[in-house]
Amino acid sequence: MKKIVTADGSATYYNDKYEECYHSKTGAVEEAEKKFVEPAKIKSGMKILDICFGLGYNSMAAMKKAKKLKITALEKDPGILKKIIRNKVRGYEKEYRKIREAAKNLFYKDKDAEIKIITGDATKTIKKLDEKFDAVFLDPFSPPKNPELWTEKFFKEIKKRMKSGARLTTYSCARTIRNNLKKAGFKVTDGPKVGRRGPSTIATA
Repeated sequence: MKKIVTADGSATYYNDKYEECYHSKTGAVEEAEKKFVEPAKIKSGMKILDICFGLGYNSMAAMKKAKKLKITALEKDPGILKKIIRNKVRGYEKEYRKIREAAKNLFYKDKDAEIKIITGDATKTIKKLDEKFDAVFLDPFSPPKNPELWTEKFFKEIKKRMKSGARLTTYSCARTIRNNLKKAGFKVTDGPKVGRRGPSTIATA
């Protein structure tokens, strides 16, 4: 995978299979903060489901904002987890050390955070989860490249595992994606505009 430095100085990688980068080139960490963590209204004590963990930036930004978080992460590609080991994020050294340990062992826990990474196809691994979450980060590759993670069927599986009023945040604002979210029972609203013309999306269970 080719490493790319984004506009805010943080790194992402180009995935040859999906022919896309894991993050926005306008700023990988900025995207995590403003499209995922802030609109999800992350607070201390929350349970978070991080779908498509990637380099762990969304969970990292959540840990910077709040304490005593329990994070369950789904990730299909072990290759990107290996990239975490030598990756560095300026200003997030403390939080990213935890991400690095989680990537090595698929688990990390201290007084302020617990991270469990489950590897495999998210459409299958999500069915093994039997707890309810306060927030969900949905960060797959784009709908044309990774369509199975943007379907009404998959959204219904996510919603089953969300508390009433919990928020799902994602970067896509595509009409078909929002329609699938609505069909799955979510209330859909605009999220922040960051580094692109269209808004991101907030879906409330």
